[in-house]
Amino acid sequence: MTVGKPVVIYGIKNCDTMKKARAWLEAHDIAHTFHDYKAAGIERDRLKAWVEEVGWEKLLNRAGTTFRKLSDAEKADMDAEKAIRLMEQQPSMIKRPVLDLGNRRVVGFKPEIYEAGFAS
Repeated sequence: MTVGKPVVIYGIKNCDTMKKARAWLEAHDIAHTFHDYKAAGIERDRLKAWVEEVGWEKLLNRAGTTFRKLSDAEKADMDAEKAIRLMEQQPSMIKRPVLDLGNRRVVGFKPEIYEAGFAS
C-alpha cells in the first residue's frame, strides 16, 4: 500500500487500540507520525474541525472512564460545544485513534476500515 504523504495518527501512547492501529500501519509500510494528545495537547480549532467532519457523537469517547467519572450534570445536555470543551480540557475523552489521511479523518480502529481508507 502506498500513500502520497505521511499520515498523522492522534491518540494516547499507552492505549491498546492505539498500539493495534500503529502496528497495522507499520505492517503495511505506511509512513506516519504520532501525535500524543495527552502529552502534546490538542488545538481547539482542530477539535472543532473534526467535530464538523465526523460529529461530536463519534468523536467523544463516552465509554471511557474519564467520561463516566463526570457528574450527571456535566453529562447532561451534551452538544457539540460542550463536547469540544470537555475534549479540549481532557484529551483522554477523545475517541482513539483519530487517523488524519489529509483529505479526511478515520475515528477508531478496525483493520477493514483502515484497508478501505487506504484503498480509496
